[in-house]
Amino acid sequence: MYEAWSRVKDNLWPVLQQSAAAALSWWIAGNIFDHHVPLFAPIATLVALNTPVGGRGTNAVRVMSGVIAGVVVGQVAFRFLGHGDAAVGAAVLCALLVALLIDGERITMAQAGVGAVISVAAGQQAGIDRVLDALLGAGVALVFSQVLFPPHPFTLLRRTEAATLKGLGRALELAARTLDASADEREDQAWKELRPVYTLLNDLGHTRDDAIAVARRTPRWRGRREPIQQEIAATRYLDLLGNSCLTLIRGATILDPGHRKAFATTVRGLSGVLDALAEAHGSHAVFQHAARRILDIVRDAPERGSAVPVAVRESVRLVATDILVFAGADADEAERAVRDGATDITVVRRAHPGE
Repeated sequence: MYEAWSRVKDNLWPVLQQSAAAALSWWIAGNIFDHHVPLFAPIATLVALNTPVGGRGTNAVRVMSGVIAGVVVGQVAFRFLGHGDAAVGAAVLCALLVALLIDGERITMAQAGVGAVISVAAGQQAGIDRVLDALLGAGVALVFSQVLFPPHPFTLLRRTEAATLKGLGRALELAARTLDASADEREDQAWKELRPVYTLLNDLGHTRDDAIAVARRTPRWRGRREPIQQEIAATRYLDLLGNSCLTLIRGATILDPGHRKAFATTVRGLSGVLDALAEAHGSHAVFQHAARRILDIVRDAPERGSAVPVAVRESVRLVATDILVFAGADADEAERAVRDGATDITVVRRAHPGE
């Protein structure tokens, strides 16, 4: 029940925007364009806005381009082949091929295919109305997403950063619990819980692309791209951090029983730092404290042992270095601090969303 309520709370504002935009599209299509049953305009608006906030503008363009491509191809098929099965099949095939040439995105292909079918089935006027509705619906979606309620790139990035950090923290905590467990309690099935980490890293990449698009296309952010680029650069270290964490977890699974307990403490400490960073909301004080804590964890990590523990310790250092750089430390300085056992490091203050 809590998860369901969280979904509603987190998505209520975008849903309200979709509802208002769909109603506006219906009203414009019915009262200004005089379409008797203006179905496609609100549908185009909903499809365009039914995507994560940072990608709504791009989605609107894809809807529009797909519909136009499908209707044009459908009109050609209708003129030469009529309403028959062959016309529908040929129109859909050609429309999908055109959509592949445009961008190959699923939404573009779907809209192109639907537009082709409607054009062949309903004739010329329906095809023209469909294009007008698509232009109207996508236009309303663009106004809502880029002018009235433009996404905040910092919010997009930091929300995804927090989700990624939490996911990596959970993965390391799972690894620590596994290291602490006895051979009878240990379950290989638990490692399947690491799979969401790959999804988180993939989502991070998509969000980064969306933030770049917002900074480039939205009037509000077009002249303020430098701090956004700095935040985007910081997120790239989360990709490296994700790979470092997975390498550490992989190495920890083959530790002998004599080293498991010692490294469990280290891995759990790293997990705690990631959890703290996830809740930091860009706070410089939290980032600075996390950097010092990371250096403490590295100094306290087990040092001696066979080749495998040495490799795991190097993985710990790699994770620590990536965390420090993400927090705002210089990459070379972070590497030296981890290697030399430093007690403190300078963390650069990151841009605030309101700046």
